[in-house]
Amino acid sequence: MSRGRAAGRGAAKAQDQGWAWMVLLAAVVLQALTLGFPCCIGVFFTDLQHEFQASNSETSWFPSIMVAVLHGGGPLCSLLVKRFGCRFAVMLGGLLSGLGMVSSSFCKSISQLFLTAGFITGLGSCFSFQAGVTVLGYYFVRWQTLANAVASTGVSLGFTLWPLLSQYLLNEMGWRNTFLIFGGILLNCCVCGAIMRPIGSLPQPSEPEEEPGSRAEEAQLSNGAPPPHAALQQHNNRTTCFQALQKYLAFDIFCQNKGYQIYTIGVTWMMMGFALPHVYLVPYAIHNGVDERRAALLISVIGLINIFIRPLTGLLSGHRVFTGRRIYLFTLAVLLCGLSNFICVISAEFSVLILYCIILSIAMSGIGALTFQVLMDVVEMDRFSSALGLFTILESITLLLGPPLTGLLVDITSDFRYVFYTSSFFLISAALFMGLSFCALEKKNKLREASKVPLNNPSRYQYSETPSEPQAESQPPPAVEYITSI
Repeated sequence: MSRGRAAGRGAAKAQDQGWAWMVLLAAVVLQALTLGFPCCIGVFFTDLQHEFQASNSETSWFPSIMVAVLHGGGPLCSLLVKRFGCRFAVMLGGLLSGLGMVSSSFCKSISQLFLTAGFITGLGSCFSFQAGVTVLGYYFVRWQTLANAVASTGVSLGFTLWPLLSQYLLNEMGWRNTFLIFGGILLNCCVCGAIMRPIGSLPQPSEPEEEPGSRAEEAQLSNGAPPPHAALQQHNNRTTCFQALQKYLAFDIFCQNKGYQIYTIGVTWMMMGFALPHVYLVPYAIHNGVDERRAALLISVIGLINIFIRPLTGLLSGHRVFTGRRIYLFTLAVLLCGLSNFICVISAEFSVLILYCIILSIAMSGIGALTFQVLMDVVEMDRFSSALGLFTILESITLLLGPPLTGLLVDITSDFRYVFYTSSFFLISAALFMGLSFCALEKKNKLREASKVPLNNPSRYQYSETPSEPQAESQPPPAVEYITSI
């Protein structure tokens, strides 16, 4: 017992100071290496098409698989973290990411890229990123919000640097050697993981006593005797499986909490069009006569502006004026993102595309800064991790399907403008759905509250079906978190 207390005191001393800031630096690099990486795939789009004689739809499958696995692998990563720890998960992810890109340099068909660059690299990036964010919850308590905000700047750095590096290496040595070099760069995730040494164990509550008869049943099993009440045991096993699914995938919240239901459906629908400009902007610019170097610069412009706008958006949304109203800021950002796509349809000149990237980046900053904050507003914090698990899996499905289906439309019409028409349709319709639905839900809740006796301690969750008590600041972070970034 004294050892547990000593370990707990050691863990507390390591938080918010000293080595914690080195861990934060490693988290910034991790997010640049993992979340920022898929943005550069558009630079290779045309070369891969010519190399494998593939259509737009076929070529877009492997970046779609990469992004979908990166976002949807959260529950698998959480199990890995729970069993082996954050450091192991980050280093394993770096090894898989590097292996995937090295293998991609030897691929002989576009379908082989689906496995190597798509699944293996995507899964490795998921492990490294999500475990890297989870470990921040252990190293930071007082400065946790600041640490997460600083770590998220790594995404913008990746958006800025990856396309420029990709275009340079592509011009100098071709896509195969570039992918080989990328494999070596992604192995640096292992270095970041090595920095994230275990902080020590926090004091754990005592284990509950076993029920009478449980040891007898265990003895029967060890002696080879059949367990009593086999039908009851099978029922208990099914119940356990259901409880596990409910823990990691919050189907009960989805059915009972209207706010969570609306938000999850809206964001899932939004993701059908959200990733399309990242995949097709560079091919669209090249197709319309923009130089390859300048076309790659477009993605970097989006990342550079994100570095400055995203933190400002986070500070603005944190003002008390927007408490309980952040969903409307988020809806406005999604609407602006959808409307900005019409700029590309008007003209494909480089100066016009730069203007498009500036407006798109501002809208993206709002979406990225608010996505998980809004989710915290509509879901009780004690169920946030499981709610986020279902949330990320559903959005990963539409992230997977959006680019290939749009690529098929481009193949049929031979017109890249349909990419931006499609993106605008999904984004604008999602914004209208969420905005109008939350307005209706808020009015319904106000009418319901007006007909009841007001409570002394109303819930701070504006759209939850059931109130919950806010967690104390001193409470240790959850053992597992599913976190993604947009």
